[in-house]
Amino acid sequence: MSKSTSNKPILTEANFDNVDYFLRYPDVAQHPAYQGVPNGGWLHWVQYGKSEGRQACALDKVVNPTATTPSLAHRQQGYHLLNGQGLEIGALHQPAQLPKTCTVEYCDVAPREVLITYFPELKVTDLVEIHHVCDLDKEALSIFPANHYDFIIINHVIEHVANPIRVIEELFRVIKPGGCVVISAPDKDFTFDKRRNLTPFAHLLEEYRQNVTEVTDEHYLDFLQAVHPERAGTSPDILAIHLQQIRDRREHAHVWDSQSFEAFMQASLALLRIEATCIFSHKANEGNYFEYFSVWRK
Repeated sequence: MSKSTSNKPILTEANFDNVDYFLRYPDVAQHPAYQGVPNGGWLHWVQYGKSEGRQACALDKVVNPTATTPSLAHRQQGYHLLNGQGLEIGALHQPAQLPKTCTVEYCDVAPREVLITYFPELKVTDLVEIHHVCDLDKEALSIFPANHYDFIIINHVIEHVANPIRVIEELFRVIKPGGCVVISAPDKDFTFDKRRNLTPFAHLLEEYRQNVTEVTDEHYLDFLQAVHPERAGTSPDILAIHLQQIRDRREHAHVWDSQSFEAFMQASLALLRIEATCIFSHKANEGNYFEYFSVWRK
């Protein structure tokens, strides 16, 4: 029975434990409508699971008990610094709301007609047109020439990739001199990553030097041990199933808070000898309760 009884938390989208639900029900985790969708468990439970009597639970503790509702209002300040022709990576159904001086193309890991089949719960009309298809892990942004766009927007993508420094390198290669990179990452203290350790820069540097093109199981095991430790101590066969489910959902491979992501950006730019200036930033503890968001001018 779900934890929606009087002596248990009422399930909401904010407190729903998607990881637990996916691990309980591999058929849901592997379904193309929910696979890789951060709130896919909640979407299935509301639509079907509750009436089917499937078990669900709330997160075992409030991730950020002092915070108000996460806000994205700060992003508009950054977007107003943009103009010209740009690219947004991973917009799906929530593209950036840009000034009229901007035109934008959209890039994702699959064509729009494929994404529609992955996310049937979304309104087809809400999904952006996909102009370019590329896999950041396998090919980075190699399909684009250098100095091509006036800006690139990449919100909440970098934490999923195998080689974050390489992605940073490619972002700044593709924008023109004077152009801007808009990048954000979730702050772990305000997400289910709260119990995970921050990813050291040395770890990311090693991945860059080895030209890593795939997230290893160790990353996803770290996720499992921190978020659902009771699942990590199972038999090797069962553990392998859990890890594959997590891989299929492309859970967070790397973990930052606002301060460490800012330091990661600065260290990456120094390593790559890229001259860029942060012209706007907003940290989770400055009132958005969600992310580190920034705009960097090349």
